Amino acid sequence: MSQHIVILGGGVIGLAVAEACTRRGHQVTLIEQHGVQRSGCSHGNAGMVVPSHFVPMAAPGMVALGLKWMWNPASPFYLKPRFDWDLLRWGLRFVRSATRAHVERCAPVLRDLHLASREAYLELAATGEVLGLVSKGLLMLCKEARTLDEEAAMAAMARTLGVPAEVLDAAATARLDPGITMDIAGAVHFPKDCHLSPERYLAVLQRRVGERGARLLWNTRAEGWARDQHRLRALRTSAGEIEGDQFVLCGGVWSDELIQGLGVRLPMQAGKGYSVTLPNPVELPALCSILTEARVAVTPLGTSLRVGGTMEMSGTSDSISPRRVEGILRAATRYFPNFKRSHFDGLEPWHGLRPCTPDGMPYLGRSAAADNLLIATGHAMMGLSLAPITGTIAARLLDHEPPGFELQLLSPDRFA
Repeated sequence: MSQHIVILGGGVIGLAVAEACTRRGHQVTLIEQHGVQRSGCSHGNAGMVVPSHFVPMAAPGMVALGLKWMWNPASPFYLKPRFDWDLLRWGLRFVRSATRAHVERCAPVLRDLHLASREAYLELAATGEVLGLVSKGLLMLCKEARTLDEEAAMAAMARTLGVPAEVLDAAATARLDPGITMDIAGAVHFPKDCHLSPERYLAVLQRRVGERGARLLWNTRAEGWARDQHRLRALRTSAGEIEGDQFVLCGGVWSDELIQGLGVRLPMQAGKGYSVTLPNPVELPALCSILTEARVAVTPLGTSLRVGGTMEMSGTSDSISPRRVEGILRAATRYFPNFKRSHFDGLEPWHGLRPCTPDGMPYLGRSAAADNLLIATGHAMMGLSLAPITGTIAARLLDHEPPGFELQLLSPDRFA
């Protein structure tokens, strides 16, 4: 039976949920506070689909590494010192979650979700949709032998989970991707990983849901909820009150603020990331890569090269830190010696706010806040990689079907 599904959030997750719902014949209204060309962190990200990323951000060693990095203005991580109770509570939960047992519980769940999304992307590309999808894998590039040894241990863990991984020396890495000169000790190749153009995928989703009659309200603010006992009746917005049968919250870093009016919380912090896209680079790799020591992602997108990274926890400010952008660009020149810092002169950096949960796992499922409310947010750096399967699972839950995956670790009420 057709329902009216109201989706709050027009980033990659909200649009993927809208696409899955309209495919099932539901009427959809999507509300996004930004314009069509600026949907949060979805547009300028690295575009990677990563079954290799089965370890949540909350993992052993991350607390110590974060404390070490935060004092370096060009490092991959920065936490702006400020007195903020929400940040303090988030940090304490992160510390409690950063255990080996947590990783062992979460890894199979993340593996299955990423692999399912990968298959969905391949199926979508097979229909003729132009996504810029390249399924040649990902390289974890290591400048130091010590780092390569650490990544080799991660590759061994991946193989025990059924995720293929191969450790390569510098010569073997060069043979795998001869289009770019690398100054490295070696790499780990994850052949199941892919990359695509985030902008093209978002355009495909927007076109598909529009063709199916979805109502897309850009530049529209959410202002509160109208409810009848345990059910939501409508969402109050700057465009008026929008009634619906079911509601889906995909609000990214603003999700906790948007749900507070219902008496519940979604612990979340914004992790700002930056990217710079270089048109017509001097060399163009065939594979996407992560510069392991620098935590910088590098993705070929057609004839351009996108370089991005950092996790800057400084609130929801739109400010750009030139020192952190500089750190990303200089890292690229260290791994790829034929690139010069001057090649990036005059290019405008992009930035986006990743929604980060305290335990590194997304929120996906129904919430006790209301009988007809579904939560799908908090994907951090995995939003594009997990978007198709998130949309599929959300649509199943809205139709009261089994999700097909174990969602206990993703419960939106797990911190209640």
